[in-house]
Amino acid sequence: MPEQQILVLDPTGSDPDAEHLALRERGPATLVDILGVRAWSVSDPTLLKRLLTSKDVSKDGRAHWPAFAETVPTWPLALWVAVENMFTAYGANHSRLRRMVAPALTARRTAALQTDVETLVTGLLDDLDGLPAGESADLREHLAYPLPIAVIGQLMGVPAGQRAEFRSVVDNVFATHLTAEEQAANAAALYGLLDALIATKRTVPGEDMTSLLIATRDEEGDGSTLSDAELRDTLLLMISAGYETTVNVIDQALTTLLSDPTQLTHVRDGRCTWQDIVEETLRHEPAVKHLPLRYALSDIPLPDGQTIRSGDAVLASYAAANRHPALHQYADLFDATRISKEHLAFGHGVHFCLGAPLARLEVATALRLFFERFPHARLATQREDLQRLPSLISNGHTSVPVLLRPTTTD
Repeated sequence: MPEQQILVLDPTGSDPDAEHLALRERGPATLVDILGVRAWSVSDPTLLKRLLTSKDVSKDGRAHWPAFAETVPTWPLALWVAVENMFTAYGANHSRLRRMVAPALTARRTAALQTDVETLVTGLLDDLDGLPAGESADLREHLAYPLPIAVIGQLMGVPAGQRAEFRSVVDNVFATHLTAEEQAANAAALYGLLDALIATKRTVPGEDMTSLLIATRDEEGDGSTLSDAELRDTLLLMISAGYETTVNVIDQALTTLLSDPTQLTHVRDGRCTWQDIVEETLRHEPAVKHLPLRYALSDIPLPDGQTIRSGDAVLASYAAANRHPALHQYADLFDATRISKEHLAFGHGVHFCLGAPLARLEVATALRLFFERFPHARLATQREDLQRLPSLISNGHTSVPVLLRPTTTD
């Protein structure tokens, strides 16, 4: 079969729906250019799940991507493939690193955070309640952002005064319109913050995950559990993944409910739950559109006659797969009453997101308490006028302006 022309992914993510449709129309997998790197974008959910569970597909670029050494120095997304943590690990090494983090994110521990999350949301809503009628509030800035930052900050022991700095650099990690030089400078700033956090927790440990990981690392001594690089990059992963993605899901869920009153009515009339809203948001507008990268360890024949060659890069295109007609009927429509809740927003297989229960808890709590407090809230602009984040990875808006109460002219 002749090779298709490579589809260049838009680094600004300006029209993801059209781009994801184009990917699906090109078959189960298609060659794309992602900021100068050639990869196979996989948008067919059946094929994607097979590859995500295959031992012939790795996330360890150092070991299994021939282009790693020449790509990383000049690629804006270098941090996504060069970190040394469970995100880029393969096989036994991945299992070892995942075991280190898993105890902090069990379902039991997550459920125990319910009261804390409710308290945080209530405080944020109290602040919003102080705004006068007619004045719009940016819910991304004043609800979607601060809640996950506070939750992951408490879990990881990040001092409240340092969370704004972490937010700034983490946001830039997901900003795919930045140059390689800008991303390198941002990575240096991020590692500077992580090193300072590690130094503080070594001196004054607390009851947090950062202190636990440091203690485990230092007590072993021989580096058999976490190397210095793995410690830093594990903290990077937990802080960034535990914050940015949840921000986007809260953003997208609020945006949908405020622009489609039918879905809110479904909840209020008992036809679905807040958890159903969360799952449909994850399917319809997942926090991450494309997740770089994986690598083929052998030739992988595709259903349409093409072949992913050994050493080729693979891009998991979750947003395109979630709306594939083979996965759901009328997949482009948001419908919280769907019977099937299947989606790939948290990945699949051994790399399934450990933080999924916590993210679900935060989003459902934020939605429930917000609409209890502000039942008549509405978008202050048309949904199509909301500006998307400049990213082919992160799926959210730069702001979500909302009128919290009816005005005298409504």
